[in-house]
Amino acid sequence: MRLISVVVPCYNEEQNVEVIYEAVYRVFSSLHPLVNFEMIYVNDGSTDHTAFKIKQLASTKKNVGFIDFSRNFGKEAAMLAGLEAASGDAIIIMDADLQHPPELIGKMVIEWLSGNYDTVYAKRKDRKGEPILRSWFSMQFYKLINKMGDIQIVNGASDFRLMDRKVVDNILRLKERNRFSKGLFEWVGFRSKCIEYSNIERNAGSTSWNFMKLVRYAIDGIVAFSTAPLQWATILGFLTATTAFLYMVYVIISTLIFGISVNGYASTVSFLLFFGGIQLIFLGIIGEYIGRIFIEVKARPHYIIKEQIMSAYQESKENHRELSRI
Repeated sequence: MRLISVVVPCYNEEQNVEVIYEAVYRVFSSLHPLVNFEMIYVNDGSTDHTAFKIKQLASTKKNVGFIDFSRNFGKEAAMLAGLEAASGDAIIIMDADLQHPPELIGKMVIEWLSGNYDTVYAKRKDRKGEPILRSWFSMQFYKLINKMGDIQIVNGASDFRLMDRKVVDNILRLKERNRFSKGLFEWVGFRSKCIEYSNIERNAGSTSWNFMKLVRYAIDGIVAFSTAPLQWATILGFLTATTAFLYMVYVIISTLIFGISVNGYASTVSFLLFFGGIQLIFLGIIGEYIGRIFIEVKARPHYIIKEQIMSAYQESKENHRELSRI
């Protein structure tokens, strides 16, 4: 029987811990005896009772694993920890807030079992309930990164996906510190299928993603998968330098023909401010890339685990590894 690992990153999701387990359990009960499942919760430094709720659940459900971070390291780190801990033949990543409909898991598993696809991912076909401005910026981000990068990220594609073990193993080979998983999922390739779903409101609680966090996430994605901003800076720098040279020639000729004049103070100041602004933008772009080099060179761990409870499947896999070393 095949095993599916369901990885659930959690941040302040105390009201959803048990609800999502029951929803996923119902789906896999309908898939029995084709597959079994384990559920791995990753508590990303929650400040509520999320960790307590997960430990309670793990004490009664042998197929539940628990990873508790020492602090909040972010969703990217939580997903990575879950993928590294998962023991399944395939791994599903989904959010704890039930915005990723558990009902789609059945379709994902069936498509994977057919042998035709290595990855089955979910894509929102609408953004109902999401602020209009946020939706617009999100669409512009996908357009921009797809024009700039070497990979194509589907607009609306979520982290909710099933990946075969060989896909996950190759993702885990990518050791970069600045992780943008949506890009990494596409970068590794493999055969994939998209399943669409309508946007769903959170079951309980509130999202921790504000506008500035989303902007920061978008910048991380662009910098991680494209050097186009550096190329644009070079081109724009050349164009502004050419413009400045032509203006200098104009000033020299004008002075020789018409003599020295005090006119043009406003235009001179405008040019200085414009070129100064352009230079600061270029420095900011270069700084983003240098900052990531700085982080990569330090090579700090992606996360620190404070406590871990293994599911029965994880323990079995770990025992097998220990026996193989003997």
